[in-house]
Amino acid sequence: MKKHALLIMMGMFAVLLFLGDAAGFYRLGFVQYGDVQLYDYRLRLSLPNKGDDRIVILDIDEKSLKQEGRWPWGRDKMAKLMDSLFDKYGVAVVGFDVVFAEPDNSSGLNVLQALGEKQFRDVEQYHSVLNQIRPTLQYDALFAERLKGRKVVLGYYFSNSESDKSASKSGALPAPVLPADVFRGRTVGFASWDGYGANLSELQASAASAGHFNPLVDFDGVVRRIPMLVEHAGAIYESLSLAVVRSVLDMPKLLPGFAGEQNQGYGGLEWLTVDAAQGGLTIPLDAEVSALIPYRGKRSTFKYISVADVLSGKVELAALQNKIVLVGTSAPGLMDMRSTPVGEVYPGVEVHANMISGILNQDIKQHPSYMLGANVILLLIIGVSLSVLLPLLTPIRGMLLSLVFLAGDVGLNLSLWNYADIAMPMAGGILIILTLFALNMSFGYFVESRAKRQITGLFGQYVPGELVDEMAKRPESVSMEGDSREMTILFSDVRSFTTISEGLDPKELSLLMNEFLTPLSRVIYKQRGTIDKYMGDCIMAFWGAPLPDTDHAHHAVLAGMEMQRALDEAQPQFRARGWPEIHIGVGVNTGRVSVGNMGSEVRVAYTVMGDAVNLASRLEGITKEYGVLMLVGETTKQATPQIVYREVDMVRVKGKEQPVSIFEPIGVSGEVGKEKIEEIKFFHQMLRTYRKQDWDKADLDLLSLQNMSPDCKLYKVYAERVTHYRNSPPGENWDGVFTFKTK
Repeated sequence: MKKHALLIMMGMFAVLLFLGDAAGFYRLGFVQYGDVQLYDYRLRLSLPNKGDDRIVILDIDEKSLKQEGRWPWGRDKMAKLMDSLFDKYGVAVVGFDVVFAEPDNSSGLNVLQALGEKQFRDVEQYHSVLNQIRPTLQYDALFAERLKGRKVVLGYYFSNSESDKSASKSGALPAPVLPADVFRGRTVGFASWDGYGANLSELQASAASAGHFNPLVDFDGVVRRIPMLVEHAGAIYESLSLAVVRSVLDMPKLLPGFAGEQNQGYGGLEWLTVDAAQGGLTIPLDAEVSALIPYRGKRSTFKYISVADVLSGKVELAALQNKIVLVGTSAPGLMDMRSTPVGEVYPGVEVHANMISGILNQDIKQHPSYMLGANVILLLIIGVSLSVLLPLLTPIRGMLLSLVFLAGDVGLNLSLWNYADIAMPMAGGILIILTLFALNMSFGYFVESRAKRQITGLFGQYVPGELVDEMAKRPESVSMEGDSREMTILFSDVRSFTTISEGLDPKELSLLMNEFLTPLSRVIYKQRGTIDKYMGDCIMAFWGAPLPDTDHAHHAVLAGMEMQRALDEAQPQFRARGWPEIHIGVGVNTGRVSVGNMGSEVRVAYTVMGDAVNLASRLEGITKEYGVLMLVGETTKQATPQIVYREVDMVRVKGKEQPVSIFEPIGVSGEVGKEKIEEIKFFHQMLRTYRKQDWDKADLDLLSLQNMSPDCKLYKVYAERVTHYRNSPPGENWDGVFTFKTK
């Protein structure tokens, strides 16, 4: 435990951070965001995707606006709608998700009365007719008359003042649903507004009841809850959905339920009971006296009927008879769209339909106040357990333990959701498990870093940093013990280095060595090579160890060509400092070699040995004989079909009896010009002629090649050989191989 004390303390600190959020002392934005996203995900997974046959949405849709004219319509039309719904279709309840806030003057009665007061003041017949038709032109009174004695629930909204302006108040509010003294001595988190937009007083007086249609919009702009009760000017008002349910049940009493004993004056408001004769309906509440909306599906899950079809009598009786009818709009221009967990553009009227269905079905998710304490205790158990146990376990066992805790936390949460209808916060538990796991794995990373430093100590002088990183990730694949494998070896050496060194003092020579060895070494590292050693002006490197490399030959050849380009780019700097130009020869060969730590008890080095190594060195040595910058062996050429080569010769190098073909890499396939390709083909044709001992034809071909590339030493070498063999023929058994007597 002492060994892991720091890690355990860090874990405990993270636990305390999450516990403060869970207890409500502060809110961590990422936890809050995670909670609502996980709530939405659970909700979408459990959607029944089926509406409620008892509820129908009467839609003021685009069709209705086109057929009946723009909104608002005349109240005479609304009166006609009421007659049709109740008298013809026999609906149970009508709830309005719209407000009738201003008088309807569309009948022209005001104009007729003004004419009677002026132009027709003394025309008795005019006033007689006006008095007769006045009742039919008083549309608000006509609509109010049609509301009387019918289960009609009007809708209205609350609002808050902006800056220091007084809140806007219009229309008449219904009677409060509960007296304020019911909550005296208790702290209840009612949503409170100081303004409202309600219906005309004569309409409100005629309606059975009314309810507000304000949702609670969460911090991310999504509607997940509706406040069942709100406070305004010390009075308590109910929501539209609650008012509709009570109207369906003939307006039973509303009984508040408290977490603590009522006569003791403690405990928050946790539920409401609609006390109906056939059995009470309970509505679970959260700390803001809101209920979670039990969405049943995406938009249009509930049945929609166009108002235009009802007004024109096109709807079948069974579609509306004994139904709860909500009048609202899905027309975009009327701006009643909400962002919800089941759709970013969702009609507000369907939000209320979901809530009414949830109250009647008693399937509203609970979020009781005791969940706060339960969540804190759960996080404490998870956090302390993992903080103590994870540092003591291996990474694999730690991961398994974290997965067990994660599965347990998610399983408990889903069980409460599915079987107890409890919406318990979920993000805190998941995040605390992931945080503690990540914290412990980060500490594990430092252990890996130590292993990386050890590998760097062993291999850092040979290989580039990125290969050290790979070896640290796969230490089991790295060994300094002797091994036999196919690899590619590269040698490079400076031409005429003895002459160059004689012309410089030791300090300048040292600077020159650093200036040309550095860019060449960077090229080798770039191509994933391992630098074996520097031998004066010579570099020995290999590919395929300590990490395996399936493209070792390709990387080595590319490195050799890039080394030549890097040196060309450095020549201007050399000239500027008064140094001679540097040119190198490069030899590359592929074959099976021994690799590993080799040496004596006094000193060892990670190196390679074998015939393939010796041949690579010989190839570098004979580049100057042909005037080429780089030569590779036949095995390397066969392993790199992406490279364009020119066959240079078949030779026997010193120390080897078997002849080998040697090749000069010209460039990457697709990057070599057509003229160069043709020249290479012509040279290969000359080689075939040369090996057939057709000296005259070979001589003519060489003249053509020298005209193509006058400075190419290779053509001059072959021209001299042709002259020699013409005078001293090699004999009929000659195999075309040139033998080198020196290294």
